[in-house]
Amino acid sequence: MATDYGQGYGHDSELGFAEGTRGHRLPSALRAPFEARSWSELAYVLLGLPIGVLLFTYAVTMVSLGAGLLVTFLGIPVLAAGLAGCRGFGALERGRARALLGLEVGDPEPLRMRKQGVMGWMGAVLGSGTSWRTLLYALLYLPWSVFSFVVSVTFWSIGWSLMTYPLWFWLFPMYGGQDGLQLYGDESHHIYLDNAFEIGVTALVGLLFTMVTPWIVRALTMVDRVLVHGLLGPTRLSARVVELESDRGVVVDTAAADLRRIERDLHDGAQARLVALAMDLGLAKEKLTEDPQAAARMVDDAHGEVKTALQELRDLARGIHPAVLTDRGLDAALSAVASRCTVPVQVEVDLPARPAAAIEGIAYFTVSELLQNISKHARATWASVDVWRVENRLMLQVVDDGVGGADTAGGSGLAGLAERLDAVDGILVVDSPEGGPTRVTAELPWRAEPAMR
Repeated sequence: MATDYGQGYGHDSELGFAEGTRGHRLPSALRAPFEARSWSELAYVLLGLPIGVLLFTYAVTMVSLGAGLLVTFLGIPVLAAGLAGCRGFGALERGRARALLGLEVGDPEPLRMRKQGVMGWMGAVLGSGTSWRTLLYALLYLPWSVFSFVVSVTFWSIGWSLMTYPLWFWLFPMYGGQDGLQLYGDESHHIYLDNAFEIGVTALVGLLFTMVTPWIVRALTMVDRVLVHGLLGPTRLSARVVELESDRGVVVDTAAADLRRIERDLHDGAQARLVALAMDLGLAKEKLTEDPQAAARMVDDAHGEVKTALQELRDLARGIHPAVLTDRGLDAALSAVASRCTVPVQVEVDLPARPAAAIEGIAYFTVSELLQNISKHARATWASVDVWRVENRLMLQVVDDGVGGADTAGGSGLAGLAERLDAVDGILVVDSPEGGPTRVTAELPWRAEPAMR
């Protein structure tokens, strides 16, 4: 360490970035400064400052101008235009976070215009919570972007410049007129880093800064993630509304499909038999006086058709909602379903009370469809059905020893079943490796049956 007494130059050296070379087989702490993620996060922080200045300036200008013009009608469209511009900036910020931080944030709820035209658009923009949240983001992001920019640039520049100090310290005696990087200096006393030991220690300090800096930048970008996700993404309420709208569509489609199925079954089954029965009875009536024996045979055949039609109507009614489920609950209803399965089925129902009729019906038809799948596709020798309650959830589990390979891929019966359960906040989990066994677990919300039952 060189010490110089007397008049000296005493000026600060310029600190800059140095290029690093990716090492091989390095620990993650040493590899972090060279990883693409670290540099993309740094790029996000560096871009944040000019974007924050632009966004803050735009937001303050438009809001101030709009607020000042509220005494006239011009203030409302100016304020609406300012909020709309903030929404546009919000979309760009979500894209920047997606590209550089890998943060996937869904688009917020769209504008809901109660009436068409410019007035409807302005009312929708001014009444949207997303518009005001993007404005808040514009105001908060500037001070944060300044802080994160200064911290990141300071740590990165210090780390890389000190770590590479052995490569460029010779510039000071050659071009700067001093022995090395100045550590301390006043009018009569100057300390420089100029010998091999000091240069090595300086490089180690720079290496420490360089290793720590990516994690500091990552911590700073965590705040950015919170800001983008909290202020620019959809709220929990809006996401729930979108989910419910989607589930409502599934319920409507399912109900329409069930109605079409019932109509088809009636048309092709019981209705066709009743039409044929009416024709047979008409012919029997005509033959009653001419050939009583033939008429009697036709009436006897018609009686058989009546029995068949009644059985089809009973099966159809059972497919809509079985009477045994209403009268005796899931235990008896599932036992009846299990008795019609082509393989032996063990049914275990352990419920302290009955859930709501709607949940009970969904649970019944879920198990019924799963047992039908076992009969048709599983090639199993046994199956079991377990039903129990966990806190406020109704749990169903159907297990078989079949060939396995079942999944909820699009278009399969299990996919449709999963959609039906999702429509009531239910979950369907399928564990079916090739060769079996298959374990299907369904979870439904527990909604208590009204006390009058």
